[in-house]
Amino acid sequence: MSTIRMRKKAFHGFWMAALAAIMLLLSACSSAAPATTESTAANAGSEQTAQPAADNKPVTIVTNGIEMTYPEAPKRAVTMNQHVTEVMLALGLADKMVGTAYLDDHILPELKADYDKVPVLSDKYPTKEVLLAANPDFVYAGWKSAFGDKGVGSMEDLEKAGIKSYLQESSNKPGPTIDDVFADIRNIGRIFRVEDKANELIGKMKAEIEQTVSKIGTVDKPLNVFVYDSGEDQPLTAANNYMTSLIKAAGGKNVFDDIQKGWATVSWEEVVNRKPDVIVVVDYGDKTIEQKQNFLLSKKELADVPAIQNKRLIVLPLSAASEGVRAPIALKILAEGLHPDTFK
Repeated sequence: MSTIRMRKKAFHGFWMAALAAIMLLLSACSSAAPATTESTAANAGSEQTAQPAADNKPVTIVTNGIEMTYPEAPKRAVTMNQHVTEVMLALGLADKMVGTAYLDDHILPELKADYDKVPVLSDKYPTKEVLLAANPDFVYAGWKSAFGDKGVGSMEDLEKAGIKSYLQESSNKPGPTIDDVFADIRNIGRIFRVEDKANELIGKMKAEIEQTVSKIGTVDKPLNVFVYDSGEDQPLTAANNYMTSLIKAAGGKNVFDDIQKGWATVSWEEVVNRKPDVIVVVDYGDKTIEQKQNFLLSKKELADVPAIQNKRLIVLPLSAASEGVRAPIALKILAEGLHPDTFK
């Protein structure tokens, strides 16, 4: 009844007074009625009414193979790994964070002001003692290693301590796509009861991605791409992982996409055999990007590789290569490197 709208025009004062009285009565009844379910709140047609219903309804999600129920939105979250930290900040959840750890490089400029408000618990993964000292009720990790022996303990152990957790699914599954990243953002939106904000963020990312894809146009013959992560005796490269999806979306083909795991150590001989037209150099770690580039350009075994002969090296920060809000940035970097004439 609260959604009924009277559109008839009253012709004299009596009917106007009667109509006003009826509307006041209906409004009072509507505000007094409890919003017991999410669907009831939605039917009320008011964002203000719907929000408490969503907050009071437990959210259950399967993360890392574990069914986790979040009875309420976390209030004291800790993030580990930069790409998930940026997801939280992009969703406007800095005020729900009591700690963060493990940056790969610089935080996104538009998120830095909020990031600076969050305590940094550790340069890498914090110890269990440091984590517990922050008194978190939620831990959000990007990589499975965060919940390993060198991390803060298993998700099951955290659950026993009364701490909920979430592991970025797109970072820990074979062959993830950008859509898998969107699924993670939606899950965090559900957990923190900010689904509208999550959908808004995803919509913005999709629009930026579409701009790049439309500019690339049709690619008749994708360029062969080798991803160089690290390693001198043997290179560590992206195999069947998120990088493969980004490269494909940018109009390229990962030369090691036939290896059925995320990252793989291969031989330089095999790199030469696959004749990459372009090399993507991941920028992170103890070696500077200049050191990595000079190493590749001066390596004798690679002298006849087209990418080296033409000096076609694309620099991609690890933060952009990870499954987070930088997907549009990463795609544009790759597209500009693969199709420089198109993006002049």
